[in-house]
Amino acid sequence: MGYRTLLAILDTPKTTRQVTDFAVALANQFQGHVIGAHAEAVAMVPLVAPMEIPDPVTVQALQDMAHRETEAVETLFRDISRREGLSHEWRSFVTSSGFNSAALIDSARSADLVIAAQGETGLLSESRSELESFLFESGRPVLLIPHILSSPKPIRRVLIAWNGSREAARATFDALPFLKAADEVEIFTVDAVDTAAQSADMAGVEIAATLARHGIKVSVTSQQKSGLDPAMAIENRLSDSSIDLLVMGAYGNKRWWEMLFGGVTRTLLDSMTALTLLSR
Repeated sequence: MGYRTLLAILDTPKTTRQVTDFAVALANQFQGHVIGAHAEAVAMVPLVAPMEIPDPVTVQALQDMAHRETEAVETLFRDISRREGLSHEWRSFVTSSGFNSAALIDSARSADLVIAAQGETGLLSESRSELESFLFESGRPVLLIPHILSSPKPIRRVLIAWNGSREAARATFDALPFLKAADEVEIFTVDAVDTAAQSADMAGVEIAATLARHGIKVSVTSQQKSGLDPAMAIENRLSDSSIDLLVMGAYGNKRWWEMLFGGVTRTLLDSMTALTLLSR
């Protein structure tokens, strides 16, 4: 079992090299095929006062600039792929909806794993909104690369942020190829509560047993009443344990609540220190 079809979201020339390098590493690890996908922005129509007439010269200049960026991204992706002997293909879409392009979402739905970059300074509001919608609509796990990671390294230590939710379960099983290849996997719970199925003291034990049956070396750590919010507790654990990959469900609360008030997912996306696999 592995990730045989990888969809690499190639945004700008600056992030294309980073994402492609990680895609190459994963394709080599899992004998996979990489699809490089780029959404070329459609230029918005500037209006000229007082008649509010569209300015065709400006529109054309903006579209030419977007197309040049597409060409630069494609050249970089193809050059790296050929140099590395990678099984690959290129897809570009002209769209006004960025990540939310219907064609891009359709491509993602046929992929085992989507790979994207966090961005140089975290997810800005516009790209963050696009990525949130993409995550909801694609139905596929997304591997986010933090901007601080300039080159791939082996994924030896994995932390699963476990709260027993549907999203956490989906992310855990979506991450099975990584978990099987890792040296250590830790199930981490924060302020677990008693449920009808298990006590707070036993939170994470059942999923750990399931993973162990897959031959995964797994441990369970529970943090109770630390006074830290879950996002901070997870961040501290990532740092203390030198984690290579964080696995977590995205948006455990209703989406509008996350948008208004933030949440664990959004907080961690802003301050990523490790590769992060998100599923919804």
